[in-house]
Amino acid sequence: MREPQNPTAIKYQQLLTEMGIQTQVVEFEQATRTAQDAADAIGCQVGQIVKSLIFRTKSGQGLLVLTSGSNRVDEKRVRELVGEKLGKADADFVRTATGYAIGGVPPFGHASQMLTYIDEDLLQYETIWAAAGTPNAVFSLTPDALVAHSSGQPAAVSEV
Repeated sequence: MREPQNPTAIKYQQLLTEMGIQTQVVEFEQATRTAQDAADAIGCQVGQIVKSLIFRTKSGQGLLVLTSGSNRVDEKRVRELVGEKLGKADADFVRTATGYAIGGVPPFGHASQMLTYIDEDLLQYETIWAAAGTPNAVFSLTPDALVAHSSGQPAAVSEV
C-alpha cells in the first residue's frame, strides 16, 4: 500500500478531507477490481469490502446499492424496495451517473444524487473498505460514516 499517485484517487482524498472524514486513501500496485482482490490486498475479510453497484431503473434513474463483498444483490428484493423494474447500467451510464469508471466507484461523492441502499450485513463490522475512485485505490471508514455520508438506507438487499 502506498499514498495515492492517480489524480482521481488524490482528488477523492481531497473530497474526503473536505467532508471531514479522517481516513487515508491508499493505492495498490495491483488492481483490486473484485471484492476478493481488495480483501487480499488489504488483509481483511471479504465481507468488509463495500461493493458499489449501479442499476438503472425503468424510469432511467440511477440506483446505488452498497453491498458487502461476500454477498450478491437480490435484484428482486431491491426492485420491491424501489417499486419499479431494474436494468443493468452500462459503463457509460455508470460514468455519467457517478463520475467514475466501473471497478472504482466510491460509495459517495458522485456526479449526481442517487437513491442508495446499504446492505445490512455491512453494519456488523467495525471497519469497512470502499473504492476511492480507481480500481486500485481504497479507503477505510465505519459503517456509521457510510450511512451518514452516502445518505443510504440500510436494507436487506442480499440473496439469502
